[in-house]
Amino acid sequence: MSVTYQPKKRKRATTHGFLVRSTSTAGRKVLQARRRKGRAVIAL
Repeated sequence: MSVTYQPKKRKRATTHGFLVRSTSTAGRKVLQARRRKGRAVIAL
């Protein structure tokens, strides 16, 4: 078995980051839902 998770900050940000979420309609809905729930961290 190999270690499959090789974390990279840039890759994570470009896939799940705030700017990416802000661009699409679905992403904005995600941010809105997370704000409504009261999440400490809205996006990466």
